[in-house]
Amino acid sequence: METTVRQGTGRYEIAADGKVVGVALYLDDGGRRIFFHTEVADAYEGQGLAGKLVRQALEETRTQGLRVVPVCPYVKGYVERHHEYDDIVDPVTDEAVQLVREHQAAAR
Repeated sequence: METTVRQGTGRYEIAADGKVVGVALYLDDGGRRIFFHTEVADAYEGQGLAGKLVRQALEETRTQGLRVVPVCPYVKGYVERHHEYDDIVDPVTDEAVQLVREHQAAAR
């Protein structure tokens, strides 16, 4: 299976054999990238795709000079296990959570 990760507006997508099968959603706030949801299609779970997706998203975020705020439980767990990202991770604040709530409400 060939996989690719690409960045879109407010999201990173992972495709398997050309079909989008997972996303990591974020919103940018100044110099912070707030990740708030990660999902992989049920048929592709357990194949390491979420990890590959988040790793690439974090690497690109670093390259872009942004800080990571891991509101998403998957991203939070990932950065807790992968200390190579400690230098770009900021703690989740009430303000960040509120920004996510407002963003999600506006998207409805």
